[in-house]
Amino acid sequence: MKTRFLWKLLMMLAVAAVLGAAVMVLWNLVMPGLFAGSRPIDYWHALGLLVLSRILFGGFRGHGGWHGRRRWQKWQAMTAEEREQFRKDRSAFCRKSEE
Repeated sequence: MKTRFLWKLLMMLAVAAVLGAAVMVLWNLVMPGLFAGSRPIDYWHALGLLVLSRILFGGFRGHGGWHGRRRWQKWQAMTAEEREQFRKDRSAFCRKSEE
């Protein structure tokens, strides 16, 4: 159990390190050329930017996180008629937004 926890912790730290390096490289390649007032950042600023974006936007969860499973369970619990009604309501809503 302890070994598994340590392995997960090390993997999380490794992923954070790689993502921090990716943010730094991308920032330094794009931002100074795009905006005249911006300057290149170092690794620690990139890691801070990554943490800040995590706090503000709640990212890194993939597609739906645990919410996706709940929606799937709700869909599975619907009858065929309920699913058809859901599709009709959804398509009507989409058509309204296009107008």
